[in-house]
Amino acid sequence: IQLVESGGGLVQPGGSLRLSCAASGFTFSTYDMNWVRQAPGKGREWVSYISGGSRTNYASSVKGRFTISRDNAKNNLYLQMNDLKPEDTAVYYCETAGTRGQGTQVTVSS
Repeated sequence: IQLVESGGGLVQPGGSLRLSCAASGFTFSTYDMNWVRQAPGKGREWVSYISGGSRTNYASSVKGRFTISRDNAKNNLYLQMNDLKPEDTAVYYCETAGTRGQGTQVTVSS
């Protein structure tokens, strides 16, 4: 399993970013996927889940602001993040079957 995240960056509060995760080495469409994040000095925090059939779930801290989606034809996972807040600052990882990528840094600051 290989997972490569991209799309992070520096954004002002209230801004938006779209994260991507390119998956390879497994049958992507049959795997449930998660986005997790880790802020400096804090533990891993689950953000969002999507099943192989695109059923979704969100942490209460991001519900209504973040949208998880997947393109099974392209083996890609996405996280659309709107109305970003400073507390969303973290390294974001896609994760499945106990494996995660190298992460992508999201910094929300004015």
